[in-house]
Amino acid sequence: MSETTLSNLEQQAIALAGVAQAARLVDQISKTGSYPLDFLETSIRSLFVFNPDSAPEIYGGIPGVKLGLHNLSNLLADKNARENHDLVRYVFSLLYLERKFAANADMMAVVRARLEHTSFRAEHFSNNVGELCHSISGIYQDTLSHQRFRIKVTGSAQHLQDSRNADIIRALLLAGIRAAFLWRQLGGSRWKLLLQRKKLLQASQNLSRGLGVV
Repeated sequence: MSETTLSNLEQQAIALAGVAQAARLVDQISKTGSYPLDFLETSIRSLFVFNPDSAPEIYGGIPGVKLGLHNLSNLLADKNARENHDLVRYVFSLLYLERKFAANADMMAVVRARLEHTSFRAEHFSNNVGELCHSISGIYQDTLSHQRFRIKVTGSAQHLQDSRNADIIRALLLAGIRAAFLWRQLGGSRWKLLLQRKKLLQASQNLSRGLGVV
């Protein structure tokens, strides 16, 4: 499927898949301490695409978010499934926190400026995703972690207490909020997610099939 012919609903599905991808990675790292590096890098580097022409551009193309599309399809098909419990909680928490973040213009400006600075350093001095996550984690700690609403990450104490994992998780939460911001820019909202669940499910499944995911 050509990325230039995507419908608005398909673009929304890709943005929401970005939220689901960040949520799934957070869940996996917190419970196992492991993660697929390619999808981690794609989610993290989405934070440095500031003026995209389309949703896929943020992820370097639709394949960059195929983990998210797969999990979004599963979530929309059966959000009450036991294995989806934490994923659903993280997705809705990210959508909620993005709304609070978007209402704070000063905080948004600080995050944008610091991400631009981190992007410049990443482009010219470092290509290490661990170092990027450490820098982005600092941005999250200085801004969004001070919001009244905070996302509670659950999992193995061993993995959550590892400072490197903690950095990756905070960076992914910010990537999830970035995807939630895109979802809202494209016309997405909480009530539309509920009312258009079947249409979004079909769109995410079609996009996934095109990638050989489902």
